[in-house]
Amino acid sequence: MKGIVIAGTHSGCGKTTASLGLMAALKRRGQRVAPFKVGPDFIDPGHHARITGRPSRNLDGWMLSREYNLNAFRKSCADADVAVVEGVMGLYDGTDGKTENGSTAQMAKWLGLPVLLVVDARSMARSAAALILGFENFDPGLSFAGVMFNQLGSPRHLSFLREALDGAVRMACLGGMMREDAIAIPERHLGLVTREEHLLDDAAVGRLADRIEAAIDIDRLLMGMPETAVPAGAASVRPTRPANPVRIGVARDPAFCFYYPDNLELLEGRGAQLVFFSPIRDASMPSDLDGIYLGGGYPELFAGQLAANEPMRRQIREHSLAGMPIYAECGGFMYLCSELQDQAGRRFPMAGCFPFKTRMLPRLKALGYREVQLARRTIIGEKGAVIRGHEFHYSEMPEARSAAEAVYRIAGRDGVQKTMEGHVLRRTLGSYIHLHFGSAPQAAAAFVVSCRVYRTERTRNA
Repeated sequence: MKGIVIAGTHSGCGKTTASLGLMAALKRRGQRVAPFKVGPDFIDPGHHARITGRPSRNLDGWMLSREYNLNAFRKSCADADVAVVEGVMGLYDGTDGKTENGSTAQMAKWLGLPVLLVVDARSMARSAAALILGFENFDPGLSFAGVMFNQLGSPRHLSFLREALDGAVRMACLGGMMREDAIAIPERHLGLVTREEHLLDDAAVGRLADRIEAAIDIDRLLMGMPETAVPAGAASVRPTRPANPVRIGVARDPAFCFYYPDNLELLEGRGAQLVFFSPIRDASMPSDLDGIYLGGGYPELFAGQLAANEPMRRQIREHSLAGMPIYAECGGFMYLCSELQDQAGRRFPMAGCFPFKTRMLPRLKALGYREVQLARRTIIGEKGAVIRGHEFHYSEMPEARSAAEAVYRIAGRDGVQKTMEGHVLRRTLGSYIHLHFGSAPQAAAAFVVSCRVYRTERTRNA
């Protein structure tokens, strides 16, 4: 197998476009492409999956152990020809300014893959050589497959850049992309618009492939990528599914689409049958459920439709009141609250499982990695269990949350303790934090056990 990590000098330099384009071009050539994303992002992996036809996994040096990352990489690459790993932020940017922890560079070294460096060349000529030289020499343990430029003004601009690099740096210049907005994916406050809202059609995918084929020498890139064995790692832990799995309803539609593939697979591996439903479109919940999982997304953009689906809201509240285990993250947590207020001041009724109100803000409210320690037993684990995740939202809950017990002791990546989070009423647990069950697979097992206990109770009382 061959593999490449596509990294940038900084956020917004064009690595997502380069990654999507390369995936599209390789897929069109008949290659089986295994896609990955470094960091906690949900949106880019959705576009990866659309293009490659395979799930895109998150690799993360802070949320997940080295062994877990290698195992996830190996599992996805088992039948692939090429792995394409899209980096996060700038190549060397991580969880602090002193170490490589959580950076794309760290992941590239763990995976043993070379880096294709993407450089935004706007308003730059010979200075690009100094920039690239610094990236090339900063970490001798990193290998580079080459550099590609983005936002070129003209072919002559690329010629200047090639001249500047000649003899000044070791890495090869593989080409570059001209300024073009025709295939740009729209953006909003959390990043790119999701796959569910902006589906790249076949024509758009073809344009991405055409653009990268015209921009860089893909044959030279492939030839320069060494054959690599899939990294060794711990054996995949996939317990045998019981003959009678619990049924967990998973909300999946344009409003709720932020799920790590690993979370869903870990639930299945621990004995869950996942039943997908739409709080926007479906008139009722799936039948015979033992639990519910509501992921994050953009409920604020679909607040009117969510509010209008009163039967769905009522059924979810009834399940909560009946003691069904319900786990909700960020947007899903907002949906379980009593009301959502958008930036225009409009108020929309939500499911009402929690007596909280949420409101959207014009500015970022919270961003960063989070480590959760459970203050007491919950539907996802015993007291003291530690799980890692990420928080990123533009909404807040302006009122006190004393009506529901807070059970998450929160620390940031710096270890500094933060305000208690994670609220519980009955067996309904909601939080702004997206947890990655790969950081603590016992959380998935605990949720399945909670659902099994509930099924026993409701069967007994039927």
